[in-house]
Amino acid sequence: MQILRNAWAAINRHMMLLRLLFVFSVLLYVVHEIGRDLQQISGAQVAAIFANQSMTSLFVMLVVGFIAVTPMLNYDFNIVKFLPGTFKRGYVIRSGWTVNTFTNIAGFGGLLGASLRANFYSKGATRKEILFAISKIALFLLTGLSLVCWIALFQVFVLGIGTIFARYWIWLVGGALYFPVVLLTTRFTDSEFFNDLTWRRQLSLMTGSSFEWLSCTLFFIFIGYLMGIKVDLAAVVPMFAVASVAGVVSMIPGGIGSFDTFMITGLGFIGVGKADALVWLLLYRIFYYILPFLVGVVFFVNDAGSRFNKAFEGLPLQLFRRVAHVFLTLFLWFSGVMIILVSTFPHLQEYNKIYGAFYGYVVYFANQATNIIMGFLLIGLARGVNSRVKRAFWPTTIVLIMATLNTLWKDPSIKISVFLVAVLFALWLSHKEFYREHFEYSWGAILVDGLSFVGIFITYIVVGVYNTPNYQRLHHVPRAALFPTERVWFSGLTAIAIAMVILVVVYWYLHNGKSSIFTTPFDASRVDHVIQTYGGNEVSHLAYLKDKLLYFYQVDGEDKVFFMYQKKADRLIVMGEPVGDPAYRDAAIDDFLDVADKEGYSIVFYEIDEDMTMSLHEKGYDFFKFGEEGFVDLPSFSMDGKKRKTDRNLMSKFDRDGITFEELQPPFSEQTLAELREISNAWLDGQNESGFSLGFFDDYYLNQASIYVMRNQDGHIIAFTTNMPTHTDVASIDLMRYGKDAPSGTMDVMFIHLLQLNAAQGFKDFNMGMTPLANVGVSRFSFIEERIAHLIYEYGYRFYGFQGLRNYKEKYVTSWHGKYIAYRRRSSLVFTMMQITAVVNAKRNNGEKRVLIFRRK
Repeated sequence: MQILRNAWAAINRHMMLLRLLFVFSVLLYVVHEIGRDLQQISGAQVAAIFANQSMTSLFVMLVVGFIAVTPMLNYDFNIVKFLPGTFKRGYVIRSGWTVNTFTNIAGFGGLLGASLRANFYSKGATRKEILFAISKIALFLLTGLSLVCWIALFQVFVLGIGTIFARYWIWLVGGALYFPVVLLTTRFTDSEFFNDLTWRRQLSLMTGSSFEWLSCTLFFIFIGYLMGIKVDLAAVVPMFAVASVAGVVSMIPGGIGSFDTFMITGLGFIGVGKADALVWLLLYRIFYYILPFLVGVVFFVNDAGSRFNKAFEGLPLQLFRRVAHVFLTLFLWFSGVMIILVSTFPHLQEYNKIYGAFYGYVVYFANQATNIIMGFLLIGLARGVNSRVKRAFWPTTIVLIMATLNTLWKDPSIKISVFLVAVLFALWLSHKEFYREHFEYSWGAILVDGLSFVGIFITYIVVGVYNTPNYQRLHHVPRAALFPTERVWFSGLTAIAIAMVILVVVYWYLHNGKSSIFTTPFDASRVDHVIQTYGGNEVSHLAYLKDKLLYFYQVDGEDKVFFMYQKKADRLIVMGEPVGDPAYRDAAIDDFLDVADKEGYSIVFYEIDEDMTMSLHEKGYDFFKFGEEGFVDLPSFSMDGKKRKTDRNLMSKFDRDGITFEELQPPFSEQTLAELREISNAWLDGQNESGFSLGFFDDYYLNQASIYVMRNQDGHIIAFTTNMPTHTDVASIDLMRYGKDAPSGTMDVMFIHLLQLNAAQGFKDFNMGMTPLANVGVSRFSFIEERIAHLIYEYGYRFYGFQGLRNYKEKYVTSWHGKYIAYRRRSSLVFTMMQITAVVNAKRNNGEKRVLIFRRK
């Protein structure tokens, strides 16, 4: 007895080695048998049998094969019932498909299946719970095979079907006994392991396993039926059961080789030729094992990618989408250009090796005219794709699918097929990049596209001249530029004209997407509410000009912050810092950026302070110092001392001449406004007024605050300046204008009175306003864009002398504070400055403007 116990202990110690020796010996046998069978099979005969299978039959095999795999999912829906975690149905289906198709290839419920299930269903479960759940499921994996063995025994020994397989009775009996052994073990073994294996769960597992094995058995027989093999297909069931048991016993992954050897031999017993049997087995392996496995690989990669993406906070997926988006944009643009080139120069690919090498990776269409039209269409869609416009996705998808099908129909090569599949995959991968509602044409894009389209048109005309008989008699024309006939060239010219119209339609379609922004007329009460409740700033009063759009940021239905801005091309140019509750400033900026981005706009912040500039720099903005704003420290301002002697003499002279200073309160009479308008017109001297960052003469605007005037001894107004309330401890003014009869020094006296008055009223500082481009772009070490911007702005204004303005203010200013322009990184500063100049110099329109509102719940 001790000898037997020692022998058993030795066997257990070397169990792994013994298993490997067993599997190796089986493999040797299988290889020998398969090699002998293959020697008897003609490759040409196998190829002919494959070729005889219709596309309809293969499609039916594909569908039925995937259906036959689905019963395996029952295991996974049961395994999650043993675990504490909760899993969505879709997740269980994807995970179950992956596990079962992997174990189909790599073994029946072995180490791989256990590892995968532990990976998929470990949420909220201990290692022991997972191990127990997987082990319980593993017990029932072969109960369905046991049922198939019972059916085979009944066929052979009761119905007399497939009696030729009676010699394999020991395999069938061994397989048939598995089910009752498992049932008795689970019901009569007093163990904690089987406590939660209720009758209902056991029945569910056994039913699922039965459907699995019956499905694969019937699917195998169904393949033989579709192949048209003329044998008693019912007799295949016993042999399939025997071969399956042999595959399990061999412990070879998927029973590969052992199952196939038994089946080739057994099918030969009922009259199936070896070539037919081999094709039968290959089709079974392809549609039941390989293709479902490939889908499982996709699910596995997706799951692994999701976990990896989650571990790195979504950056990998974002990177892949960005790369796919860039690739798709370049492909569309590149294909469009290449198609147009070959349509313009019909034989170009024959003479240019680089062009010829790349042309194989371009989609192409029926003829020259459609190629030109589609080339322009692809370039137009490339703009929409590059701008991430929602409305560009489906047209791009449709065009690419049409182009792919047409290209593969003309050139069904593996190389181009793989490449075009990669393009469609890039489109699918980048679909979430399409989030913008509108396409807005930037000035840079207009310039590039305009030059490209004009260049194409001129080139095509020149090529047409090359093709005229008179030109060809006098000059040598390269063959790449020759057209077959004049009619073909004219057809291309017509196509270019049609393509231009189509492009306009495409851009119109992309631009007119559904807007997510509400619009409402200008509402002074809302502006008043924000300013009166939370305070204003040095530019908040400019809202009453009504020459700017307003964007309100709301919290629980209450206006907290508003921005003033104007649109120019794809830019929203914001005037100054946001007005309102400083506690919501950053939140309001983030939401404005988000809404503007969805609408296809880029925001430029104009004349902002250093603090906001640095805040925007963290949000991906570059900045440019635009100028400096001067402040007078009112408590320290005094007319005493030698420095102010000239000013005191000037004040005395104006007092002697009877020129007085007065503050007028609104509302103003028509007579007063007419008098002020006359002075303003004289000061403008026929020039158009600037606006946006500056006030202009408007009755409504002037009536929003007091006006300071200078009157002569006759009581007539000779000069005026408008008060610009900031609702802070800083005083400021806007318009300063004087008539032709105002004596020299009038504005100096006006400033002195203003400083004295505001100091007496308790203001801390007096804002003298901006001096644009002060000390900006003047160094030889300045960036070239800054120096260009300096020139654009200095010569862009119609009648302001910036240097003189700076020198004048220096007489009073105590300190200077920088003002900046912030614009999106990688945007053109030159175009930005041109657009700001265009907005400031735009013709004034005193009509009501739209107000854009964002509501936060």
